[in-house]
Amino acid sequence: MDSTAPEETDDEQAPPVAPLSLLREPPATQRGARTRAALVKAARKVFERDGYLDARLTDITKEARCAAGSFYTYFTNKEEVLAAVLLEAQEDMMHPGMARVEDADDPYAVLEAGNRAYLQAYRRNAKLMALLEQVAQVEPEFRRFRSRRADAFVRRNARGIADLQARGVADREVDPMLASRALSGMVSVMAYNAFVLGEPLGEGTPVDFEELVSTVTRLWANALRFPGCC
Repeated sequence: MDSTAPEETDDEQAPPVAPLSLLREPPATQRGARTRAALVKAARKVFERDGYLDARLTDITKEARCAAGSFYTYFTNKEEVLAAVLLEAQEDMMHPGMARVEDADDPYAVLEAGNRAYLQAYRRNAKLMALLEQVAQVEPEFRRFRSRRADAFVRRNARGIADLQARGVADREVDPMLASRALSGMVSVMAYNAFVLGEPLGEGTPVDFEELVSTVTRLWANALRFPGCC
């Protein structure tokens, strides 16, 4: 579970969502590209339906409507096709597209827009995020990769907090890295609980999306002591 920074600059590149070492060169022909794309699409459906451990390669090829042997032309095993599935979803998961903020100088409005975009993308990809958590528990390469990726996000968020401190917006007494680990983790866990586990609020009340956005944004802003906040 990784939290997208509330503020991003165009020159900051988020780490890829899957270990690129598991991916082969793309097919050289259009026919090969179509077959591979069909396998990736089918694999996502099967993985999200059955989970990583119970997914079978024969189910993937059946869903893709291709011969079982065709799978091995493009992938060696489940790890490789999962890496391809995650890479396909990367743009939406890592760069969900933040809505335009009327007052770009309002740090609270920018923070809220960033949190909303992140949570919307997490909700769209909840099954895939659950899958990534499952795989990280059983596949060492994905586990190591997930740890490096999470650290990269924390560092990026820490740079954002340090920038807010330099602008006099955030509390200068807090350590940017520690604050980033705490706040990024909070948003990630709340997203996982709401969209993967489907945990309700008290008395079985479903989580209201706008209330979730408002809550995590207020907690971020209050924790960093935005001037005149909340």
